[in-house]
Amino acid sequence: MYDFSYVRPGSIDEAAKILLGDPNARPLSGGQTLIPTLKQRLASPTVLVDLQGIPELYGIEAGSTHIVVGAMTRHAEVAAHAGIKKAIPALAFLAGGIADSQVRHMGTMGGSVSNNDPAADYPAAVLGLGAELRTNRRTIAADDFFTGLFSTALEAGELLMQIRFPIPLQAGYCKIPNPASGFVVAGCFIARTEPGGVRVAVNGAGPCVFRQREFERRLGLEFGPAALTDCAQSPEGLNSDIHASASYRASLVGVAAKRALAFALGTSART
Repeated sequence: MYDFSYVRPGSIDEAAKILLGDPNARPLSGGQTLIPTLKQRLASPTVLVDLQGIPELYGIEAGSTHIVVGAMTRHAEVAAHAGIKKAIPALAFLAGGIADSQVRHMGTMGGSVSNNDPAADYPAAVLGLGAELRTNRRTIAADDFFTGLFSTALEAGELLMQIRFPIPLQAGYCKIPNPASGFVVAGCFIARTEPGGVRVAVNGAGPCVFRQREFERRLGLEFGPAALTDCAQSPEGLNSDIHASASYRASLVGVAAKRALAFALGTSART
């Protein structure tokens, strides 16, 4: 690692002030991406701003219409929370399938969403459920938050504080992971809501999570297996690497969508 300073602020305002005053400072939440990056000397921040000492970033609130999750909430907490299991079982299932137990007990929802790795799980749930993301400055709609490869709408000194998920009528998630790393090669989160209709978010396949509008249109007409029978994802613009070609990822999107729909309908094992 390169040399850097370390601070652990006790408030959002203190953390934001440090980050805004030094463009080379980096926030540290769960550290599941940042720490390996530092070890590989791929990043050289001047200051690490540890967010673990800020109380308002923690916690889960389960209401009648929404689930609110603090940005520093660990994956394992989301997976085990009774209110989430009851209201949005697909979200609890997603959290329980992230990496391994060690990562789930250290990694945070806010860190994952803010990093916006194309192979991460949470962005699919955020976009698929049409969540709202509250920062120390504003509230950002999910459709406006994810802007590209490892990039979001967050500005300098802006920190994600909590994510507000509307409770859907039905929702399902399926990811097809890389067997070695567990990262998403292609995944799909499907949610049926009122009055918003149907949302379908695809992760892993492209440089950034995206909505599959044609799948949404068909499922909006008939929320059942027949709607996706002859649907196909175009390989144009999808990722192509040593793990999977763009055309193979396109095929996997269709598979993941059908499995996510079966999950939402309660007709298949959640795998």
